[in-house]
Amino acid sequence: MVFAINFFYNRHTMAFAKYRSLSVVQIVSHLYKPVNNSRLLQPKQHSTVVVKKQYTTFSPADTVMNVFDRQAKRLQRNRAALADNWQVYDYIKEEVGWRIADRMHDIKRKFNTVVELGCGRGYIGRHMIQENVGTLFQCEMSEKMLEQCMGPEDNIPTWRVHADEEFFPFRNDSLDLVVSSLSLHWVNDLPGIFKQINNSLKKDGAFIAALFGGDTLYELRCALQIAETEREGGFSPHISPFTEARDLGGLLARTGFSLVTLDVDEIKVNYPSMFEVMQDLKGMAENNAAWKRPLRLMRDTQLAAAAIYKEMYGNEDGTVPATFQIYYLIGWKPDPSQQKPAKRGSQTVSIKDLDKLGKLAKEAQKKDNKFSIEDFEKLGLMVDKDDKK
Repeated sequence: MVFAINFFYNRHTMAFAKYRSLSVVQIVSHLYKPVNNSRLLQPKQHSTVVVKKQYTTFSPADTVMNVFDRQAKRLQRNRAALADNWQVYDYIKEEVGWRIADRMHDIKRKFNTVVELGCGRGYIGRHMIQENVGTLFQCEMSEKMLEQCMGPEDNIPTWRVHADEEFFPFRNDSLDLVVSSLSLHWVNDLPGIFKQINNSLKKDGAFIAALFGGDTLYELRCALQIAETEREGGFSPHISPFTEARDLGGLLARTGFSLVTLDVDEIKVNYPSMFEVMQDLKGMAENNAAWKRPLRLMRDTQLAAAAIYKEMYGNEDGTVPATFQIYYLIGWKPDPSQQKPAKRGSQTVSIKDLDKLGKLAKEAQKKDNKFSIEDFEKLGLMVDKDDKK
């Protein structure tokens, strides 16, 4: 079942203000109804729901850096969605979306209410199954890309929500899982969206996401900087800034997540030349959207950058590599049922006696893997309480 609803934040229009205090399901029940008992439900009429901006609770010293032009990014995604061969450019996002879904399937529990934030064409949602997901909400800021969004092949109730990632339109304590793939690196207020997600999760709810890392496209960045410095006496930021791994873990812990896990992966793709790299980035809607982005790049600078790129990083077969560094992160909303570290001084085995564990394993095999505290004491592996300091 697929539904559609428009949640895009409008700073000027204040229509439908009465819906701001309702949950998503309540809003949908107000605006939509089944048509001819069809599995595919269409909106009764096009409606816009205004989502009140949610403010985060940080100290006055924290300021939101307005780096990215969100409207420009929305237009770039719409333009990419209108391309005739848009399927050609989805290889990175399809691969990362599958890897996030694989991480989600490793969690042996069912999430009743799941949100795919910045879903694009449904790179994660298409891999979801009924054993893990009850209801899925796919959120995307680009209305054209949302129309191309693919839902799960399994029969999972799915809602398509037109909403900006910076204004999370879900009530507190209403979600079991939020996933996001290669979308949040364009958000200006990353701590703010982390806080909104944490507030919207139920206790013991999970947040799984993937973002481009700081070393993404370093080859292209260096080649453009060198060429532009040589030709024009300075360089402009043609590659948007990315978050560093050391910052993400701190941000998640600071915004209320526990049991934070962060791992880094790299995907290298070979291209015929630098121009194919730039063409594919545009097809992915990953072209520059910073406010201070340069509006043009001189032709001779482009040719020089392509030559530098090939000279510095080129492969033996004449192709050039492009590196995509991916940060995968998992955070949980705190709950008393979650694992907690043992109390200091509660250990029963001294770390200096770990070499004796081999003897214990042999003894256990002789006893059909059954051993007691007395076996630890015979090997001198028990620590006396009087010895603890």
